[in-house]
Amino acid sequence: MRVVRKSLARKVVFLFLIFAVVLGVMVYHLSLLLSVDAVYWLVGYFGLVMFSVLVFYYLNVIRPLRKVVEQMQALLLGQSYKEVMSYRMDEIGVVAYFFNQVTKSIGKISGDLKEHDRMLDELSVASQLQKEILPAQNPEVEGLTIVAKSKPLNELGGDSFNVFRTKERVFVYIGDVTGHGAAAALIMAMVNTLIGVFVDINDSPYKVLVDVNRYIKTYVKRAMFMTLVLLSYDYATGKISYAGAGHENIIIYRKKYGECEVMMSGGIALGMVPDNSNLIKEINVDLEDGDFIILYSDGIVDAKNTAGDLYGLDRLKMAVKEYAQNYQAAGLNHQVARDVAVFMGNTAQEDDMTLIVIQKGEPTPEEKSDINFSSTKWVDNFA
Repeated sequence: MRVVRKSLARKVVFLFLIFAVVLGVMVYHLSLLLSVDAVYWLVGYFGLVMFSVLVFYYLNVIRPLRKVVEQMQALLLGQSYKEVMSYRMDEIGVVAYFFNQVTKSIGKISGDLKEHDRMLDELSVASQLQKEILPAQNPEVEGLTIVAKSKPLNELGGDSFNVFRTKERVFVYIGDVTGHGAAAALIMAMVNTLIGVFVDINDSPYKVLVDVNRYIKTYVKRAMFMTLVLLSYDYATGKISYAGAGHENIIIYRKKYGECEVMMSGGIALGMVPDNSNLIKEINVDLEDGDFIILYSDGIVDAKNTAGDLYGLDRLKMAVKEYAQNYQAAGLNHQVARDVAVFMGNTAQEDDMTLIVIQKGEPTPEEKSDINFSSTKWVDNFA
């Protein structure tokens, strides 16, 4: 700034030097003339000096400052403005420079706000799409009791589940898309729609997952994929089978023995390879009345406590074993969710959490009256 002030000071000193020279010439002429015409000479020289000063002041101060002020007024009034071109090194040049910097910052902020609004619109659409995909109520299925609860990490979760019914059987799936946001929601919607289409064509989870994978591979980016377990139940025979696509293990609780059995879901995540027909297989599950199948997302077993320990599969098995003897599907789901919450304490949730409890046999009237039975919304109040 000191350099800038010297620049303007030089112009002022130069102006006064010119004025002094002119006055010197005037005094010299007055000493020579010493006549009446001296007055006219004095007025003429003084007028010439004042005119020169005004021209200099207008060209170097008023006009460039007016350009800056005009653009400032346009900016403040919300009108169109443009950059002020100035190569000056005085105070006016500094003002023009800072004005240009301010307008660039405002332009960047405006662009960021527009991008933010666009992203909010996309997230709103994706969130609404996700809400329409995920069932809000647990279904009533002949021969089974299905109680699903889900708690997304934020407005756009990566967990997905649904129940599809055909004339001969019912299909239940749980899935987890890598990542969150609009892209994950679109993949979730695509997979959900394709499953709904192919369960009407195919009679086995294996065939459904092979067809779904073939269609989505073309549209899914390499860094995005979806793990999934698809289970089917035949109304007539009571046969239960499932096929997996790289999802979490399945827990089977056999009430007769009071023990849990862990079965691998198997397979590879949807969207990772063009053809998964040789990488997945269909597995039959024999259940007796009262037995449970537990499906869950990794947000359950990966939940952490204040010490940083994981909830883990072993603790999940222990919770199922502890409560399955005394509770039906809704009660077991509720108690396991409570056990997860107690384990986490005040630790913040880090991932979506979904828990589906399927019991062989239809719910009792008492179970249907349970406030936790119908809704798929995760309960946080465990009092």
